[in-house]
Parts: sequence; C-alpha cells; structure tokens
Amino acid sequence: MGRAFEFRKARKMKRWGNMAKTFTRLGKDISIAVKTGGPDPKNNARLRVLMQNAKAANMPKDNVERAIKKATSKDQADYKEVLYEGYGPYGVAILVETSTDNTTRTVANVRSYFTKFGGTFGTFGSVSFMFDHNCIFKVKTKPGMAAEDLELEIIDYGAQEVFEEDDCTIVYAEFEAFGSLQKYFEENEFEIVSADFERIPSDFKELNPEQTAEVDKLLNRLEDDDDVNVVFHNMK
Repeated sequence: MGRAFEFRKARKMKRWGNMAKTFTRLGKDISIAVKTGGPDPKNNARLRVLMQNAKAANMPKDNVERAIKKATSKDQADYKEVLYEGYGPYGVAILVETSTDNTTRTVANVRSYFTKFGGTFGTFGSVSFMFDHNCIFKVKTKPGMAAEDLELEIIDYGAQEVFEEDDCTIVYAEFEAFGSLQKYFEENEFEIVSADFERIPSDFKELNPEQTAEVDKLLNRLEDDDDVNVVFHNMK
C-alpha cells in the first residue's frame, strides 16, 4: 500500500465526524456547484457527485433539494472557496480549506487562531507546495473486478493508487483527473459512493505527545469555525 492509503487510514475521514458540520459543508458545496453549473444534476457533473456524497453522509433528501432550490434564489449568498496556509507550533504545516460568503471575516478569524495558538499565518504558496492535491473516489466494487484490474483500466486517466476497502474500491488520482475519472465511472456503470479531494503531505513531522496536544488545540479551533471545511496538516 502506498502513501495515499496510509494517509487515509490515519485520518479515517475525520471530516465526516460531525454530522451538523458535514451537512453545512455539503450545503455550501451544492450552492457553489449549482451557481456554476446549474440546478439540473443531469447537466451538472459536480452536482451529481455532491448528491452522492450527501447520500453517503446520510444527509436527508429534503435537505439536498432545499439546498439546490435555495442556491437558485437571488437572495442566496455567493460562497467562495478560499485556501489559507500557515505553520502551527513546532513548524507543523497547515492548510485550511474554507467556503465563505465573507472573506474579510474568514481571513481575520483564521489569522487570529494561528496567532492565539502559537502558529504563524502564511502567505499564498508558503505551505501548499508540501502537499499533493489529489482527488479520491469511492466506488462499489464490481463482482469479478479486483483492484489491480481496475487500476490497469484507469491508470491512463490519472489514477495513482487503487485499493479495496470492505465492499468498495478506493481510487486516488491527480487533482486534474477528477472529471475524466468521474466520466469513466459513470459511463462504465460504477456506483460512485462518494468523491472528494485530499491534500497529502509529502513528508510528516513527528512530535511527542505534549507537542501534539499543543498543535491539536490550533487544529481543533480551526475545524470548529463555521467557514472552515477541512484542515490538512503534516503532523504524523
């Protein structure tokens, strides 16, 4: 197994741990997808995937339909996806992905958390070069098709790592491969359980338990912010 597998094993999709936060994030993502590609999932590939993500997260169908309808309203806020970068205590690299309707508020809050908890708020590109930006698909495993067989099929689409997990197959690929892989899975009648993006550190920083607890205070405060979708770091 490669680096992507180990990274996923360590995180275990921590972002989905808080149901209320998960639904809020999905609602924002749906709003962005509808505003950029329209409300019809048949003509909006990104929206189709988000609807699958909502199903996988047990988000009620009514909530999804309400989010789509709300996104078409003129009064609906325009959300922007903004990435913030910085260092936590002991030089831990941190990336903060946000969806916000008020960038002034969000950047002020994120900067204050770094300052309060012993970190340093960074400039664009100061940390992101340490992470590989990948897409990740979770699809139902087809009977008779092992992960190795699927990998041979999709390696030319940008797939980097393919492995099985329970009754599903996990595919890590280059960020740019998202669209082509989604098209492949849909055209070949794979059931897409979920699809998302990950930022995998190229190397990890190992700390002792006391140092880890100190960094966790910053990570937890960032993750608690309503504008923050997910926080990535290179702490082992």
